[in-house]
Amino acid sequence: MEKQTAKQSFLSGSTWKRILFMVLYTILYGIAEMVVVGVAFIQVIFALFTGGPNKRMLDLGQNLATYIYQIIRFLTFNSEQRPYPMDSWPSGPPKDETPLAGMD
Repeated sequence: MEKQTAKQSFLSGSTWKRILFMVLYTILYGIAEMVVVGVAFIQVIFALFTGGPNKRMLDLGQNLATYIYQIIRFLTFNSEQRPYPMDSWPSGPPKDETPLAGMD
C-alpha cells in the first residue's frame, strides 16, 4: 500500500470522517464509564443485602467492558471496526481479533 503524504491525509474525507467518529466514541466512552460506576454501585448494594452479585448486572458489566474495549481499540487505531451504534451491541467477552494488516 502506498504511503500518503501529510497533505493527502489532511485533505482526505476518510480522515475527517474517522476524526468525527473518534469524537463520537470519546463521548460514548465517557458515558459508558459512568454506567460502569453505576453497575458497580448496584452490585455492592446487592452484595450487602443478598450476599452476592446480581446476575443481570454481571452480564451488563461484561457487555460494558467489551464495549469499552472495542471503543479503545477503535480510538487507538487498532481496529477499523466501529462499535455500537454502528455495529451491534456486544454480548459476552471480546472475540479474538486480529491485528490490522501491516501491524504485525
